[in-house]
Amino acid sequence: MKRSPSGLTPLLGTYRYGADRRPGEGLRIGAARFVPRGVRREDWQRKGYLDVWLPLLAPSAELVAEFRHGHIPFATFARRYRSEMKSRESSQVIEMLAAVSLFQPISAGCYCEDESVCHRSVLVKLIASAAESRRAGFEEIQANSPLASLRDFESRA
Repeated sequence: MKRSPSGLTPLLGTYRYGADRRPGEGLRIGAARFVPRGVRREDWQRKGYLDVWLPLLAPSAELVAEFRHGHIPFATFARRYRSEMKSRESSQVIEMLAAVSLFQPISAGCYCEDESVCHRSVLVKLIASAAESRRAGFEEIQANSPLASLRDFESRA
């Protein structure tokens, strides 16, 4: 998760609930429908589960059940999950995370052991795509901010 020297790049990653933090991982977004059983809310962060819980970004229970029972392949699951994330509420949260990811590393997590067949791999692509569509506007804002002239002054000193 590195920032591009030529401009803003989304700082995105994924993790599995309970895994040790990695350097530069940033804010851990819990994107599962349910919180960890038997783990108190005040321990979610300390035990490596999540910093912020956003169940709105989880796939529907019906979609998860169809996939887990082998009724649909992952490609169908991913397509239907992307469709679910087009709801007004979900898309607004994805847009907000896209903006945040241009300035602060974030990682999406859930319980799945294999990320290659997990919604979090699809979710970070949705966030990255939204960030790319917003990047030019943020670069313009950043270039015209009062801090930009301060950065220029400091670089010449």
